[in-house]
Amino acid sequence: MRARLNVDLDQSRTSRRHQFVRMQIERTFAAVSADQVWDRWVVQDRKHVLVVDDDPRTLRAIARLLRQQGYETLLFQSAEAFENHIDFEEALCVLLDINLNSGRSGIDLRHRLKEAGHSVPVIYMTGNDSLTVHNAALQSGCLAYLVKPVLAGSLIEALQRASGLGQLNT
Repeated sequence: MRARLNVDLDQSRTSRRHQFVRMQIERTFAAVSADQVWDRWVVQDRKHVLVVDDDPRTLRAIARLLRQQGYETLLFQSAEAFENHIDFEEALCVLLDINLNSGRSGIDLRHRLKEAGHSVPVIYMTGNDSLTVHNAALQSGCLAYLVKPVLAGSLIEALQRASGLGQLNT
């Protein structure tokens, strides 16, 4: 009899917990449209960040930071390696260094992405900040412009904007 009572109490607690969680979800999503909920659900599955930088230490540090935050990374140490990549559908965004060793520019890579019909959001990072480069980056349609050394909070905030999470949490 005592065992049966414990089972009933456990089921009752579980049921109440489920009801509470269900109410919280309904309250949360009552403030947003069905389209926003769908977009958030779809984009949450897209947690691949493509990272292009010619410095292996920067690539490792960013990969480690993003992994800790639950993102998967695809790392490219050159513009050429990035250009050979063809699957942008799974990408949340591209994190591009502006000045690459091969004389290539991250801004040029962004323009090539647009020309190829890829609309993946771009976050730039640079160690050589100047007004001219900053303006060119903004005109190319970037989501964020970060100066190295990149602050973890700034990068995560930009990624949240890329995923739409920042918009739904406000």
